[in-house]
Amino acid sequence: MNRNQLILLIVIGAVVGGIGYNLSQKDQATWSQSAQKMGEKLIPDFDVNKVESISIKSQTNVLTLTRQSDIWVVAERGGYPANFGSIQDFLLKVRDVKIAQPVKAGSGQLARLELVAPDKTTNSGTLVDFKDKSGKSITTLLLGKKHMKESPAGGQFGGGGWPDGRYVMAGGDSKNVALVSEAFQNAEPKGEEWLDKDFLKVEKLRSITVTALQSSNSWAMSRETENGEWKLADAKPTEQVDAGKTSSLNFLLNSPSFHDVATADQKPEDTGLDKPLTAQLQTFDGFTYLVKVGKANAESRYFLQVGTTADIPKERAPGKDEKPEDKEKLDKEFKEKVQKLQEKLKKEQIHDKWVYLVDKWSIDNLLKERREFMAEKKDENKSGEPKDAPIPSLPPGLELPKLN
Repeated sequence: MNRNQLILLIVIGAVVGGIGYNLSQKDQATWSQSAQKMGEKLIPDFDVNKVESISIKSQTNVLTLTRQSDIWVVAERGGYPANFGSIQDFLLKVRDVKIAQPVKAGSGQLARLELVAPDKTTNSGTLVDFKDKSGKSITTLLLGKKHMKESPAGGQFGGGGWPDGRYVMAGGDSKNVALVSEAFQNAEPKGEEWLDKDFLKVEKLRSITVTALQSSNSWAMSRETENGEWKLADAKPTEQVDAGKTSSLNFLLNSPSFHDVATADQKPEDTGLDKPLTAQLQTFDGFTYLVKVGKANAESRYFLQVGTTADIPKERAPGKDEKPEDKEKLDKEFKEKVQKLQEKLKKEQIHDKWVYLVDKWSIDNLLKERREFMAEKKDENKSGEPKDAPIPSLPPGLELPKLN
């Protein structure tokens, strides 16, 4: 190697070393600029009372929770009421969560911690944007990779693990990256997870009239008292209702639940509500529910729509032998009952404008065919009497002896 070659190698080495040093210093500067301290709140001075809107965005979905007329609603579900308890719980967790471990993450490590904005194609997190009344962002919280706690092999849960924390970035600043001891499991842009699941409650059912698409499957039943047996209307001579099979009608839509509500772009022909099965339910309290059942979706959940009306008496008819001293007490009880029924009507009529997705078990009795409520026909040979024994045949060529 001559002298010129040696000098060239020295120069190249110096340049490469300088570049490496600069990159190292730059990366070191990034790592050393963490503003987080263990035990401090992740987002100091976060005022939950100023939050009027929450946007939750992942790589594949966006969800917006907004406050309208003092109630929270889910924008992507046509303004359906949101579960205030879930929103309040989430806001308080964000306000109170503390730093379990500051993380000095360079730009190259953000992707590994899934702390990349959701508009990126890979290793993205879930971005939560808290906004004020004017729509201005108060702060943001990027939810990244969950921290897993390993379960001892052979333990109660058979090994594996569960999330006990999460990597987060506050305010979109890489200096505010930390590991917190809250996994924020429910902070996902899934509309069905944020809906207020308080639903209607059919009580003291008196009659049911089901009109199926196939008329032979239609049926109507009623009972005279709240604890009475159900009777089939227009029963044929060959039809006998099985009381054991109709007893489940006592609790029809008494405590139903729903999974989700249909979105605005789902048309009646998509939900099957253009040609529904219909049912009219009437109660002893004067409530009438018109229920329409559409078809099932890919998850075997049915589209359901309900209209509620009520005939609530305004005045109490005095009893035949009512005493004057009892009038005040009975009038008070009547007034309180009427008030409760009016409140129930107002609350349940909120559901009239929505189309719901419900699990089959909630409406299973409405989907039953007329024949499924009938008693099984008894086999005439099941009376306990022995059947006549068959007459045995004789072998060929053998005859019974003649009796004298």
